[in-house]
Amino acid sequence: MRTPYGREIGDELQERLARIRLVVLDVDGVLTDGGIYLTNSGDEMKKFNAKDGFGIKAIERHGVKTAIITGKTSAIVEKRARDLEITDVVQGAVGKDSYFREILQREGIEEGSGESCYVGDDVTDLGCMRIAGFGAAPADAHPEVLAAADFVSSLAGGHGAVREFCDAILQARGAAGDRAGASL
Repeated sequence: MRTPYGREIGDELQERLARIRLVVLDVDGVLTDGGIYLTNSGDEMKKFNAKDGFGIKAIERHGVKTAIITGKTSAIVEKRARDLEITDVVQGAVGKDSYFREILQREGIEEGSGESCYVGDDVTDLGCMRIAGFGAAPADAHPEVLAAADFVSSLAGGHGAVREFCDAILQARGAAGDRAGASL
């Protein structure tokens, strides 16, 4: 199978993508470009990619649950999650692994089964990627994360990497053309 991004996906990876029922996302460097934008008054801003939001909504419409686990705490992340109707959000997660295991337990997904995926960009995400049994990363992730990932986007974090991954899941499920009704 060839993705809309020109990437060739072999049969084994396609089968693994089709099995994913839960996608858990890091924020900084995955849903954003990893930049920290500060105003003169000290307020923090983040830039999210609407294409990523579209992809998230599209996989949710096809039965894939999404969640967020991030090490930082931000009202901006809470707002973005609300906009995307992601209800399982963990912020300020020191040691993300335990939170990820809690989500797996709630969802009835066995650790390492490959029915879940963690999308991360830095070494603090490696544990969750191993626990999931399937890891994904943006193109500009840390080299150790790139080496551990089962799927590496051709795009950088905050620049459509999540959308590319979501599209690959949809295509593997035979639902690539059925994205109507997804919102950003």
